[in-house]
Amino acid sequence: MNGGFCGAMWNLQDYDAILFDCDGTLADTMPAHYRAWLAVTEPHGIPFDEDRFYSLGGRPTRDILSTLAGEAGVAIDLDGAAVRKEEVFLSQLEGILPIGPVVEVVRRCHGVVPMAVVTGGYRDVCQRILGRLGLADSFVTIVASEDTARHKPDPEPFLEAAGRLQVRAERCLVWEDSGLGIEAARRAGMHWVDVRSFHTPTRLHTP
Repeated sequence: MNGGFCGAMWNLQDYDAILFDCDGTLADTMPAHYRAWLAVTEPHGIPFDEDRFYSLGGRPTRDILSTLAGEAGVAIDLDGAAVRKEEVFLSQLEGILPIGPVVEVVRRCHGVVPMAVVTGGYRDVCQRILGRLGLADSFVTIVASEDTARHKPDPEPFLEAAGRLQVRAERCLVWEDSGLGIEAARRAGMHWVDVRSFHTPTRLHTP
């Protein structure tokens, strides 16, 4: 079911809906998110290198904080730290750029096939990112972290989106940039495009 974009062809008539992750898929937000994470983790002495950050892409902020704090044996206010992390991220919003090939797909498909955003982030933050990209009115629905009990790599977020759009899972095409997101799409029985096949986000540190 895999389908890389980079020169590969996919036919719009093969799908009844298209589902997009937000961060790192529609918007080149990952460096800004990592800077925001460092603003929260470093004061607590919690290690969080960039490779680990990318490996956790798609998981909700509070879940990541809980995991990292538990591993480091540090007690933190999870809700307060999550709010702080999103505040630092949003302070960088004006510098966020679209990922051109993916946004082009959205513009081409708007009004032709139903589309949804399926994000591990918070709804209000996602809406602000979409507004920044000029895509606020492009999607029928947004499935955010607060909308499902389970999150990527569990298929529930994608299945929730398919249900809202009233389409069968196997008739959905997912655009994703993380291993967890692609695993969720696979488990949902959906086709997918791996954005990493044609887009590499800027990293703060060279691996």
